[in-house]
Amino acid sequence: MRRLLAAVLAALTLLSLAACGSAPQTAEPSPAPAPPPTAYEPSPAPIPEPPVDPLEKLMGSMTLEEKVGQLFFVRCPAESAAEDVQTYHLGGYILFGRDTKDKTANELIQAIQSYQDAAAVPLLIGVDEEGGTVVRISSNPHLRNEKFASPQRLYSLGGMERITADAREKDVLLRALGFNVNLAPVADVSTNSSDFIYPRAFGQDADATADYVSAVTAQMAADGMGSVLKHFPGYGNNEDTHTGIAVDDRPYEDFVNSDFLPFSAGFESGRAMTAVLVSHNIVECMDGELPASLSPNVHRILREELGFDGVVMTDDLAMEAVSAYAGNGAVAVMALEAGNDLVLTTDYRTQIPKVIGAVENGDLDESVIDTACRRVLRWKQALGLLEGLV
Repeated sequence: MRRLLAAVLAALTLLSLAACGSAPQTAEPSPAPAPPPTAYEPSPAPIPEPPVDPLEKLMGSMTLEEKVGQLFFVRCPAESAAEDVQTYHLGGYILFGRDTKDKTANELIQAIQSYQDAAAVPLLIGVDEEGGTVVRISSNPHLRNEKFASPQRLYSLGGMERITADAREKDVLLRALGFNVNLAPVADVSTNSSDFIYPRAFGQDADATADYVSAVTAQMAADGMGSVLKHFPGYGNNEDTHTGIAVDDRPYEDFVNSDFLPFSAGFESGRAMTAVLVSHNIVECMDGELPASLSPNVHRILREELGFDGVVMTDDLAMEAVSAYAGNGAVAVMALEAGNDLVLTTDYRTQIPKVIGAVENGDLDESVIDTACRRVLRWKQALGLLEGLV
């Protein structure tokens, strides 16, 4: 029995040893560590398109004919005024005594409004209401009981305070009638009563004239009225260029030390609301061959040496002092090439086609037109005329 029990125990031992000697169990491999999370990188934001200047958008929509028309600030014709605004895309009308004579305020308002209604781009509506000898509006008793007094007379009555009060009264009246530009003040320095320009000037030295111009242009700007400083580079004792050529032989230093001062004062006080009118005088120290209005060097001086970046306009190109300078009659082309932005003329029906033709045949670069048109539109924008368009 004991032998049987021992045999069973031995057998169990052998089975146990066999089990222990079997192939060991293979451990399952550990999973690979997960890669560290990468930082979040958002998609780059799109670069916004630069904002489009509304004025540039307006210019981009204009044809060559429309841009050229904007450069003409012309005498209002006796007939077909509204029709010509559409036909020639005019930049503006200047009204003279003929256009205001005997009209009531309402009649004048309605006439001006008819011109504006015809315009795709609102018009500059200008007048020479200097006071004294040049009064296109107050010479009509239906529009004002008495004529506006000259600057010299006003100053003698009440100093600069009377000057600015008068400027304010002019602005209120003109704006009520539909005008947005008064071709004033006269910035010429003249102290000699025998000078042609003296009755229209302030009549004192350069510093006093600069104070006068500064006060008037500042008041006009505050009233929303466009001003025009005239007659650059300074009339001095020159003769009347309406009837012939005037030659100025003064040295350049005279202009720097005297004539330029009132203009510079007006640029600063009038800012974006003021423009400059260039005379037809031949100023020998600047250009001995061409009238100032047609001289590139005179315009270079105005832009570069005096730093003026606003609208520059000619005096009336129909005056005898300039009529002989364009052999083919295209005096407006010469004026724009010289650096003017606005052409003042009665002869726009002839001159506008000549300017368009000069661009089309390559004699006048279209960039000249674009530069001038841009300045004219900026002036109109400053005067509040482009609301709804830009």
